[in-house]
Amino acid sequence: MTSPDLTAANIDKIAELFPNVVTETRNSEGNPTRAIDFDALRQELSDHVVEGPQERYQLDWPGKRAAAFAANAPIAKTLRPVRAESVDFDTTRNLFIEGDNLEALKLLQESYLGKVKLIYIDPPYNTGNDFVYEDDFAESSADYLARSGQKSETGDRLVANTEANGRFHSDWLSMMYSRLKLARGLLADDGVMIVAIGDHEHGNLRLLLDQVLGPENFIANVTWQGSGKNDARYTAGGVDYMLIYARNERLLRSLDTRWKEPKPGIDEVEAVARRAWQQSGGDPAKATAIFRSGVRAIKADLEPAVFRYDQIDDQGRVFRTGDLRSPNPRPNLRYPLPHPATGRPAKMHPNGWVYSPQTMDAMIAEGRIIFGPDETTSPTLKRFLSDQSDRVPYPTFTQSRMPGGRKLDDLLGADVFDYPKDTAVLARWIGAITRDDPDAVILDFFSGSGSTGHAVMDLNAADGGHRRYILVQLDEAADHPDYDTIASIARERLRRAGVQAKQGAGLLGTDLDVGFRSLHVATTNMADTRATADDLMQVALSDAVGSVKPDRTDEDLLFQVLLDWGLDLAEPITVEDVGGRRVLSVTDDALIACFADEVTDEVVQAIAKRHPLRAVFLDAGFASDAARINAEQIFREVSPETEVRAI
Repeated sequence: MTSPDLTAANIDKIAELFPNVVTETRNSEGNPTRAIDFDALRQELSDHVVEGPQERYQLDWPGKRAAAFAANAPIAKTLRPVRAESVDFDTTRNLFIEGDNLEALKLLQESYLGKVKLIYIDPPYNTGNDFVYEDDFAESSADYLARSGQKSETGDRLVANTEANGRFHSDWLSMMYSRLKLARGLLADDGVMIVAIGDHEHGNLRLLLDQVLGPENFIANVTWQGSGKNDARYTAGGVDYMLIYARNERLLRSLDTRWKEPKPGIDEVEAVARRAWQQSGGDPAKATAIFRSGVRAIKADLEPAVFRYDQIDDQGRVFRTGDLRSPNPRPNLRYPLPHPATGRPAKMHPNGWVYSPQTMDAMIAEGRIIFGPDETTSPTLKRFLSDQSDRVPYPTFTQSRMPGGRKLDDLLGADVFDYPKDTAVLARWIGAITRDDPDAVILDFFSGSGSTGHAVMDLNAADGGHRRYILVQLDEAADHPDYDTIASIARERLRRAGVQAKQGAGLLGTDLDVGFRSLHVATTNMADTRATADDLMQVALSDAVGSVKPDRTDEDLLFQVLLDWGLDLAEPITVEDVGGRRVLSVTDDALIACFADEVTDEVVQAIAKRHPLRAVFLDAGFASDAARINAEQIFREVSPETEVRAI
């Protein structure tokens, strides 16, 4: 309905000649649009160095400063617990948070600052086919605070990323930058961040992570080859990446941190060996023959390094032989090694032996040295498969993504989620990184269908660990008749996966934590009582007295107190009756809260006698200022070490 956009056409023509001068900016409506970097264009058309803005090595885009502001600006929000959606609410150490992850990350800053061992996220890939978070940056700090406090419980923060918008990078970078800055603060000093990504934003993401975490903390660019397409034009595709960064790689190095994972096929080979040993009646030669036949049947699933272990000794142990020569000439390792049958020195390589005389004697005593029929044959070393069960994770692997989707479909009984994360892949990397920290906290703030929580439970069931997860998912609408939101799909998955993990673990699952506390990002529990005298009509005076919103419970207030005090949101909670008042105790009286509308001296006295570290009451629960002052006096006399607050 309009004439052609000649500016856009001219930009297209310039892009054909000088693609490096095309950049992104924002139009009058604040939307990303293509533009020309005139300084770069002048340089292309000049025969000398053109003066212009000071050059520096950095990743820059329209909206970067606003994204940094969004990360730092405060919000008037809280986390509300929802018992009905939770599993084992009072005792579980896992958290599932529904709401905008930017706001959730801000709320977690005090309670989990420097406590998260591993952050794994799989954000939108910005392909033009997914959804992205839209953050409104064009406002002042005061406006942002007001909007954050007064906006609806869920907020309208998710927008479709159209094919047109998918050509631009600025909005995606802004969305990621603010969240990564906040996430960095949650990482422990020895923590690690893994970000999954596709081809479209891979280069930008690495530069972004370099800015947020530092290029010196880059660890690996893991390449995952999934199922490719044979009808593709150039390559089969199907490749995704996982960029891995440390919070402090130098610290990991000083701690001699080494990631390990089980070698694929080890358990299967050991099972074949046990059957062979039983069938042979304890005969090493027969057991070896049966074993080799059984291993050949599963050879396709084994690494060559595992397949080389092809013998069974007289104790039923799987082994292979290796030479005993020193890799380099070592005169000090040249010594006579008597043959046990002839007593004459066994044949030795000119370099000498690989072990000292003392170590060699110990290895012989352990039955790890195999001598030939006489001294003319050089002895060999017996290498046991059980000693080689681990390996360093390979940064490139091939694995179909179909099992991940099939596992979720089987669990929920329907096709409810497209392209879920593969729990086996997640468990592999979580296990390798947290091997020496079985109580680690794992955070995923783009949790989708809850695959990370599922993987953590499976891993704990397998190795007896007590890892904890924190998942954050926006209440994005789900295109399914049985589930309203993606968050509801994730919660149901976690419930069923927990039951499955507990059943699979059997007796070992008694101590397995398969629960989660469901929390929702919500507006503050405190009512906005700021008003001028003229605004306070007589009929509204009674409403202006209370500082707590009328729909909030004592558990809502408790979690806001936990956030304000920077306490762990997963601490055990017990509900008791003290003097006819409902009292909430956190972690064996580390915190006691009583938010009753009327708090008596008897209740205060009973709580003080328990000597809690912290005690909190509702200010309106005291009949007068004198009553509140009297309560403080009771604590000073009975439990002076208690920190007392009133809200």
